[in-house]
Amino acid sequence: MKTLRLDRLLAASTELTRSEVHRLLRAGEVCLGGKPVSDPAAPAVWGDAVTVRGESVCTAQHVYYMLNKPAGVVSATEGKDGPTVVDLVPPALRRRGLFPAGRLDKDTVGFCLITDDGDFAHRLLAPRRHVPKTYLATVDGDLDYPAAAAAFEQGLVLGDGTVLLSAALERTSTARTYRVTVHEGRYHQVKRMFAALGVHVVALERIAIGAVPLDPLLERGELRPLTAEELRLLGQNDE
Repeated sequence: MKTLRLDRLLAASTELTRSEVHRLLRAGEVCLGGKPVSDPAAPAVWGDAVTVRGESVCTAQHVYYMLNKPAGVVSATEGKDGPTVVDLVPPALRRRGLFPAGRLDKDTVGFCLITDDGDFAHRLLAPRRHVPKTYLATVDGDLDYPAAAAAFEQGLVLGDGTVLLSAALERTSTARTYRVTVHEGRYHQVKRMFAALGVHVVALERIAIGAVPLDPLLERGELRPLTAEELRLLGQNDE
């Protein structure tokens, strides 16, 4: 594995500036492999055991978090309309370059994937891959379910003439709540699909990306790293 300077590793794995890293090194507050290190150029590799002021630092080359997004939070790295999903990352897990892989509307809740791996996000979101996203949508009126499901499967045409790919619509045990699976990510897509059928979405939750479901143990606003198996299911190792 390619080696890199310890100061570069720390700056890439945290929100510390290179000068802040140098000050911590000079003060003896950085340990590499359990031993204090003061040399900024000390060789290191991604994944090394590093602590700063006694706290472990995640030095993986890239990080991947599953966030259970609450309502009122913007899917962006910064925003003027309130807190962002990146703001919900605990300070100990933050690093430069974090961003949401795909967007959820401000009032939509559920599975938001946060990473710093641009190549992975590009592959995940590439239109040619058609990675499915699954939602629970609650609407404000009754649907003719067989006809609505057939329309989703055929591919709806929106009011502006946009032709959508085939999607799946399933009833749930809760009245006026449906499970929707789409294979593209157009603007306000799920809401516009139901609007095309004459009803409006009053609550929307993303419950899965691809074959990876939202962890039911995550409370709104909480996150955790994706497991190796979840990353495999999302094609993290695909070329």
